[in-house]
Amino acid sequence: MNLLTIADLNKEEIDDLIGRAGALKERHRKGIPHTPLRGKTLGMIFEKSSTRTRVSFEVAMHQLGGSSIFISGKDSQIGRGEPIKDTSRVMSRYVDAIVIRTFGHEIIEEYARYSSVPVINGLTDAHHPCQVLADVLTVVEKKGGYEGLKFCWIGDGNNMANSWIEAAMRLGFDLTLACPRGYAPDNVFLKRAKAEGAARVRVTEDIAGAAKDADVLNTDVWASMGQEEESAKRRLAFAGYQINSEVLKLAKKDAVVLHCLPAHRGEEITDEVIEGANSAVWDEAENRLHIQKAILEWLLVDGGR
Repeated sequence: MNLLTIADLNKEEIDDLIGRAGALKERHRKGIPHTPLRGKTLGMIFEKSSTRTRVSFEVAMHQLGGSSIFISGKDSQIGRGEPIKDTSRVMSRYVDAIVIRTFGHEIIEEYARYSSVPVINGLTDAHHPCQVLADVLTVVEKKGGYEGLKFCWIGDGNNMANSWIEAAMRLGFDLTLACPRGYAPDNVFLKRAKAEGAARVRVTEDIAGAAKDADVLNTDVWASMGQEEESAKRRLAFAGYQINSEVLKLAKKDAVVLHCLPAHRGEEITDEVIEGANSAVWDEAENRLHIQKAILEWLLVDGGR
């Protein structure tokens, strides 16, 4: 069993992971030890830089009694031309699970194809499932659930937007994505959401309409890793696609504001909003740790049941 996309999970499995993460968070805050992964090792292959993904997985393994090994792109033989399938087969004989943070999604699919241990997507250009699971956990904590809520995404139709579409597809909540022309999510994700019954997913260029009466406002940087050369072009295209005090006023008074971080304050979100009373950004970041623990326990103890 692997976790490469949100769509790899069904609704029951997502709900179980969210519930388990909440329980593990409570144990952690009470200082109750929980070490089911004693003797287990997590291999971490990161071709993209990271703060939250790396630290949360390393701390998660430590707190669950296991250990982790970090390998950057320049530290592995892949950087010198070793085939992915060779690295995957060797690594999976050393470690009990592998987290990969890379570029094309086909790379992690090949790792998973040849691995004999679970593979977890720490981020690809197409998906960011662990982050969105942590985000849903945060919404459940703040709102008591996700049913009947209106979720609003403002900005790029990137890997985060794709994973949010899949979450809406599986969980059935209302999701509106406000994206500039030419930057909407890939139509493959939208068609699949519609085909599997999630007709509540829609894309618009109208920020105000998307944010109106929203329960959750969410965004990400205008230019993600690997898109640095497009920064100037994207700043022009995304001007106005920002969560600011005026957009926040359009949402419900108790709307939750999310951002996966790092944030470019003054671009996709203002300092006033990210530091304001509606912001759940720091709880969201903390919840990466607890959802990571739930995922690792699920894959390595429960066998992905």
